Amino acid sequence: MYSIFHTDYWPFVILLSSIGLVTLLISKWRFHPFIALVLAAVFVGLLSPALIAEEGLMAAFESPMEALGDMAGNIAWVIALAAIIGAAMMESGAAENIVNRLLKTMGEKQASLALMLAGFILSIPVFLDTVFFLLIPLGITLALKTGKDYVLYVTAIGGGAAITHSIVPPTPGPLIMAETMGLDLGIVILAGLFLGIFPAVLVILVGKRMNRKLNIPVRINLNASPVVAKKLSLSLSLAPIVLPIILIGTASLFEAISGRLPDWLALMGNKNTAMAAGTGLALYLWARSQNLGANALWSKIGKPLEIGGLIILITSAGGAYGAMIGQSGIGDAIKYATDGLDIHLVPLAWLIAAVLKTAQGSGTVAMISSAAIITALMGNNFDLPYHPVYLLMAMGFGSLFVSWMNDSAFWVVARMSGLTEQEALKTWTLLLAIISLAGMLQVWLLSWIVPLT
Repeated sequence: MYSIFHTDYWPFVILLSSIGLVTLLISKWRFHPFIALVLAAVFVGLLSPALIAEEGLMAAFESPMEALGDMAGNIAWVIALAAIIGAAMMESGAAENIVNRLLKTMGEKQASLALMLAGFILSIPVFLDTVFFLLIPLGITLALKTGKDYVLYVTAIGGGAAITHSIVPPTPGPLIMAETMGLDLGIVILAGLFLGIFPAVLVILVGKRMNRKLNIPVRINLNASPVVAKKLSLSLSLAPIVLPIILIGTASLFEAISGRLPDWLALMGNKNTAMAAGTGLALYLWARSQNLGANALWSKIGKPLEIGGLIILITSAGGAYGAMIGQSGIGDAIKYATDGLDIHLVPLAWLIAAVLKTAQGSGTVAMISSAAIITALMGNNFDLPYHPVYLLMAMGFGSLFVSWMNDSAFWVVARMSGLTEQEALKTWTLLLAIISLAGMLQVWLLSWIVPLT
């Protein structure tokens, strides 16, 4: 047994067994993801002989908790503010206004494109499930009105939201990947928005083809009365999302061009400051639209903070699990196993995330864990011929493959759209698999053509 623990391939045993543990705990035994990920982190620590030999048995328990705290310290403020922005945009009517203005501007013939763009935009600060809840009634209403294109509307909404959910911070998965890999957040945001364009176009093309092949009726009955959108301009409605992106992106671009960053611009472009600015504007719109006083407004903020708190716990636990995987020696093990093989890291990063997503269902967990593995593989002196943001994007797209019965988003889409399991597999699952593969191929190709080093 001693020799097995010290073989060059032992980290693979740790990785695979921990993935199996997470899959069983979440999918089969229905553990809460936070508990499952913390237990998996401790499990990895117990199986890491170098850690035990150097720091003692208690390190298997203490190291995951320290990593959990470190990750929470990096992401808690941003995720909490993103939750507030999302709630404020929905309550103020800003989110609905964006959708309605897109539909009005683009017309009924381009309704699917408008819905896709709405999902693409809103999923930057708002979680994917919430975006789908918000937009699917519009898709159902349009399908009932026109008597056609229901599959196209469902895929447009879900596909658009899934793209930015996976590759554009401050959504938790991309945010934590950026933190783990030490990447500039502005570069990640700009790269995600750019690399999301081709998959977004693909969503419409694939959706139209599915719509022609599948005849799925609307089975959902909307009993609720339509909500009247608040009177906000489109620019003001978009401002809580656009302002943080502009502040963060401006600082990143200035530093990239000039090679320096003044303190005042660094402060404005800091993710914590930029998100606070967007949150302040979102709260102003919320209070103005509903004539809320300070006490009423702050009492309403409690609910989104509860939701954000849960996300912070889960993602921090995922960060702890990923950190322990990184300490297991998996990076050296992968280097040893691939020594002499000409393996490009972009498809490898995608594959790791795709396997993790398919095995345990959570795209966020897949992103967090794969980022830790790739970071361990790269090490401190790993010289890439292209910018590491390409690896982050590859893992983001990998986290979309495959969304099936162990993925909560699968059930949200199926139940809210009135799809059977088979219909959801033929539409949602297939669509995300196509986006995932196409996104990876796009990233792989660009890493050769435009290395950005």
